[in-house]
Amino acid sequence: MAKQTLLARIIIRFVFGFGIMGALLFWPAGTLSFPAGWMFLGAMFLPGLFYTLYFYKHDRAFLERRMKMKEEQAVQKSLIKYMGIIYILGFMLPGFDFRYGWSQIPLEWIIAGNVVIVFSFILVFFVFKENSYAARTIEIFEGQEVISTGPYAMVRHPMYTAVLLMFFAMPLALGTYWLFIPVVFSPLMFYFRIKNEEEVLREGLEGYIEYTDKVRYRLFPYVW
Repeated sequence: MAKQTLLARIIIRFVFGFGIMGALLFWPAGTLSFPAGWMFLGAMFLPGLFYTLYFYKHDRAFLERRMKMKEEQAVQKSLIKYMGIIYILGFMLPGFDFRYGWSQIPLEWIIAGNVVIVFSFILVFFVFKENSYAARTIEIFEGQEVISTGPYAMVRHPMYTAVLLMFFAMPLALGTYWLFIPVVFSPLMFYFRIKNEEEVLREGLEGYIEYTDKVRYRLFPYVW
């Protein structure tokens, strides 16, 4: 019964996410004939479907942790509100741009943007394989240990690195230069999220302080 419940929640989450993102893209466009929108949805949801099925077979406890959405940290609750506004505005801009022809981005760039998004999902997949405790929420789970292997040997938050690459590829993938305006604020959001996350981990996860002494960079080697 528990397995069926998890599977049902996964299906609902996927259908709901696809529907919301599709509405934000295609309603402003005024048509379903928005090729960049369809390519983007494929680049976003097909890799996600693949790794969800993989972890459903190999690590369902990880998926259970990923299904939790409610943040306990006050800082994270505020960030989620701001990111929600950026999310809504960000995914409506490409449709309006397509309708009114504000940007003229070559098809090759649109394809390249989607390739980067798929590559980002591949990075996320390897992060999840390495760290079964990579939850959506900022908290420490029973039995959680510091991970210092794989991508965690290079930076402390490799999943955020992959997501930032994905964010900055989105304007090209969706065929609009205007999307760079909300996207440019995403590093600031990640800065505050990481700052709060590391405070929680330093305080509650044994060995994390030693790990930060060993791995100096948070997102990009030799940068930050």
